[in-house]
Amino acid sequence: MFQSDLLKDKVILVTGGGTGLGRAMGERFLELGARLAITSRRQEVLEQAAAEMRERLQLSVDRVFATTCDVRDADAVHAMLDAVTAHFGRIDVLVNNAAGNFISPTERLSHRAFDSVLGIVLHGTVYCSLELGKRWIAAGQPGTMLNIVTTYATTGSGYVVPSAVAKAGVVALTRSLAAEWGKYGIRQVALAPGPFPTEGAWSRLLPTKELAEGILQRIPLGRVGERPELANLAAFLVSDFAGYINGDVVTIDGGEWIYGAGQFNILDAVTAEQWDILREMTKRGK
Repeated sequence: MFQSDLLKDKVILVTGGGTGLGRAMGERFLELGARLAITSRRQEVLEQAAAEMRERLQLSVDRVFATTCDVRDADAVHAMLDAVTAHFGRIDVLVNNAAGNFISPTERLSHRAFDSVLGIVLHGTVYCSLELGKRWIAAGQPGTMLNIVTTYATTGSGYVVPSAVAKAGVVALTRSLAAEWGKYGIRQVALAPGPFPTEGAWSRLLPTKELAEGILQRIPLGRVGERPELANLAAFLVSDFAGYINGDVVTIDGGEWIYGAGQFNILDAVTAEQWDILREMTKRGK
């Protein structure tokens, strides 16, 4: 499916697109023929990312457009969408990737800590989706929205409670709008990554070697994800090949989520010799 024109002429907007996974997805979209708009709060980061993308992929200046936006501000979102539309003429795909997260015991958090994460992750996704969705509906234009969530959006997770709450809201938004806006040809899909190391998020969430090693022990494949794996999945999900996927959350985590759900998966730690002992103990138990 990853032919060079998979995303030819699609205009794709990625929030938080100047760094990390947002940038990795954007670069892959460009490789597959898309025209790309990236936005975040830091203009210098966006400009550098756009310049490096153009240079690496030998692209014309107009193929990558960078514009600042604080997605927590609905008026700023309106202005950002105006700027992207003025540059490309339209937007075909929105990737709601902008995020914020940190680890902390919940009882140590203030309401401002919650607001900082909810503002970016939940409110920012809502503002971008609502404003662009209204424009698509008014114009009779179909489109696709890809929301980047997380595996614990469904289960919840301690120590990242603001993020869990916000991402759960985004999952609910994805499913709700899939049901409501499908009739307009507007498709909703979410992507739930497991551990994918990025300089920013990794340093905030897993700042020590011990914490990082602990995460690896929970992943059946025994490794973290690689950016091209996530970027390829995102490219497929926003492509016409995935045109019948609407309202679903696609997980890419090496099996971490399902491993944590299995009550007896901790038995991975049992050695062959210990299994022999346990077998004899269970026989006697009978």
